[in-house]
Amino acid sequence: MKITLRKKKLTTGKYSLYIEYYKGSSQNDQGKTEHARQFEYLKEYLIMDPQTPQDRKANEEVQTKAEQILAIRRAEYAQGKYGIKDRSKNKLQFLTYYDKLKEERYETKGNYDNWDAAQKHIENYCKKRKITFEDIDEEFVLGFKKYLAVNARTKSSTPLSQNTRFTYYNKFKACLRKAFEEGYTSKNYATTVKGFAQGETSREYLTHEELQAMVKAECKHPILKSAFLFSCLTGLRWSDINKLTWSEVREAGDETQLVFKQKKTAGQEYQFISPQARNLMGKRNQEKDRVFQGLKYGAHFNAEILRWCMRAGITKHITFHSARHTHAVLLLENGADIYTVSKVLGHREIRTTQVYAKIVDKKKKEAAYLIPELGINHEF
Repeated sequence: MKITLRKKKLTTGKYSLYIEYYKGSSQNDQGKTEHARQFEYLKEYLIMDPQTPQDRKANEEVQTKAEQILAIRRAEYAQGKYGIKDRSKNKLQFLTYYDKLKEERYETKGNYDNWDAAQKHIENYCKKRKITFEDIDEEFVLGFKKYLAVNARTKSSTPLSQNTRFTYYNKFKACLRKAFEEGYTSKNYATTVKGFAQGETSREYLTHEELQAMVKAECKHPILKSAFLFSCLTGLRWSDINKLTWSEVREAGDETQLVFKQKKTAGQEYQFISPQARNLMGKRNQEKDRVFQGLKYGAHFNAEILRWCMRAGITKHITFHSARHTHAVLLLENGADIYTVSKVLGHREIRTTQVYAKIVDKKKKEAAYLIPELGINHEF
C-alpha cells in the first residue's frame, strides 16, 4: 500500500491537505481498471499564494504537522499494529455503542436485562459525560471496576453482591472487546484490568424426606402447594409455571409433554413430565386458560411458603425457586447424568448445572460419616 500526502485546491484560496491510502488496482468484469483508494482529510490548510512572512511561516508549520501525521500513518502500517482504520470511529460515544449492542440482545430476555441493568451503572459512572472511544483508556476501565466495588448501589441502597459485580463488569468488558474487534479502539481494554471473581451462590433445596413432609403438611393456598410441588417434580421456574396454558400441554395416552417457550431465555422447550406431576395440574380446561389459575407472586405467597415449611418441620429458608433446585438435586441423586439435568432445566451452559453436582458430592461426603462408631479395635 502507498501512503501519500496530497492537497486539494479549494475555492477559498487554500489547499486542503489529506492522506491517500492507495491499495492497488484490479480489473472489473468489463475489463476496466479500478483503483482502490481511501482518504483521510487532516483539516489542515495551506495558503495558495503566501504574500507575507506570517503566511509563509503558517504554511511551513502546517506542512510540518501534516508530514508528521504522514510519518505516523506510515509507521502504523509498517508495524502492522493497527492497519488503516476509520478514524472517525473513535469519536463515537461509548454509551451509544453500548446501547446498540444491548438492543441486539432483545430476544434473550435474561441477557438483555443484565445488559440493561449494567448500562444504568455505566451511565451513573460516566455522570452524563459524553465519553467517546477516544477517551477510553486503562484508567477509565479500572475506574468502572472500582465504582462497582465501592460506589454502586442496588435500588434498596445496598452494595452490589459479588456475583452482580461479576455480571455487570462482564457486560462492560464484552462491549470493550467488541469495540476493539470492530476497530473503535486500537487496544483491547477488556484484557487490561482483571475482573471480579464469581462467587458461589448458596442454593437451598429439599431432600426427598423433606419434600414428603411438605406434601403431608397443610398449605393455606392449595394452588400454591400444587404449583410448588409441580416445580419440584419438573424443574420449571415460577415464571414459566405462572404463564403455562393448556395449549402448551400435549397429552397422548399416558404420556404428557410440555411444549413452551422459557420466559427467561426465550428458548423453546419440549419436556415430558411424570404422571404425578400431571395430577397436580388438575382437570384440563380451555386451551387459552392458565393451568395454575390464581397463582400470584408477592410477599404474602412467599411468607406462606415459609409457614408451610414450618408446619412440615423444615427450618431452611425455602423460596419458590428452591423447588427448581430440589428437582435438580433429586435427579442427580437418583442417577440422572449432568447433561440430561442441564437439558431438563433449560440451561444453555453445562457449567450452570455443575453447581448441583457439587451439592450431590457434598451429600455423599456427609453420608460417609453417618454410620456411628463401631468401637473397632485395629489389633484383631
